[in-house]
Amino acid sequence: GFDSNYFDALLQGVSGQLSTLDQQLKPCLDRSIESVDPVERAILRLGAFELIFRMEIPYRVIINEAVELAKVFGAEQGHRYVNGVLDKLAKESRNAEMSPR
Repeated sequence: GFDSNYFDALLQGVSGQLSTLDQQLKPCLDRSIESVDPVERAILRLGAFELIFRMEIPYRVIINEAVELAKVFGAEQGHRYVNGVLDKLAKESRNAEMSPR
């Protein structure tokens, strides 16, 4: 179901951490954040926020949800771009979680 508290926390968190999120995304992008499609840009920022600040959520869940959002709301192949960028970011921000035990 819809969790309005979590939605509010995401909204506040993403808008409050915008410059940090963009800095973290920058090395993972093949272009400037401003030139990324607005829908994909919003999804990337949302995914980046969760990857960096919501460590209790498994990275696979975050990436999967972002890809699903991009499939529904993004450009035709936008979900592939979102997947690639967030996967790179996860390798940086979730290194311990991603490495085999």
